[in-house]
Amino acid sequence: MRLQRPTSARRSSHVDTVTETSTMENGEMSNDAGACRVLNKEVLSKGRWVALNEITYTDPSGKERKWESAERTTKISGESDGVVIIPVLKRLLKYDCVVLVKQFRPPVGTVTIEFPAGLIDRGESAQECAVRELKEETGFTGVVKHISPCTTIDPGLSNCTVKMVTMEIDGDLAENYHPRKHLEEGEFIEVVQIPIDTLLDRLNTLLNNGVIVHSIVYTYAIACAQTAKPKIVIP
Repeated sequence: MRLQRPTSARRSSHVDTVTETSTMENGEMSNDAGACRVLNKEVLSKGRWVALNEITYTDPSGKERKWESAERTTKISGESDGVVIIPVLKRLLKYDCVVLVKQFRPPVGTVTIEFPAGLIDRGESAQECAVRELKEETGFTGVVKHISPCTTIDPGLSNCTVKMVTMEIDGDLAENYHPRKHLEEGEFIEVVQIPIDTLLDRLNTLLNNGVIVHSIVYTYAIACAQTAKPKIVIP
């Protein structure tokens, strides 16, 4: 899905003409996205946490275009910006539950349901960040099971990258009986536990009640529903 319409580079003061270097394959212009190149990035505005940039790049035909994008000012070169945690709570004789967080997000003006997540501090590994953020936002102590490579969240809008971290929480451990969050000033987070086998239905109910569900959470719910073993009904 295109989030903005690329514009010609003609309005840039440092570009005199639009140069096209089309590559012909079987009589047709090449559509190889790998041929695109970023030529320049100009900061249009910068706040404490986010900057707005204008990027000059060449499309597959060689034509120069403009794209506006957001970038975290806390970004560390060569590292993921943060982690998104998929925590599963396991307890004896109880359904496995996914642990989510509910909070108000000013950009969308309403409450959202998301996975616990956070920015990686300088000198911190993705694993360390995931363990810390899970404890801070949910109070739970978990074990990291898998860490993904760098992935993008919304590449049409920003260059923000995250590592997806799956974690397992042993709900029968004493420290997880009564978890206590350790939120920073200004954070107001409610922890939500939903059985995995009812996750998609519960999310749909929340959506119908005006709550926005993060697309990563909803995608996870769809995957769980599609891979669930069918229940055997004995007549």
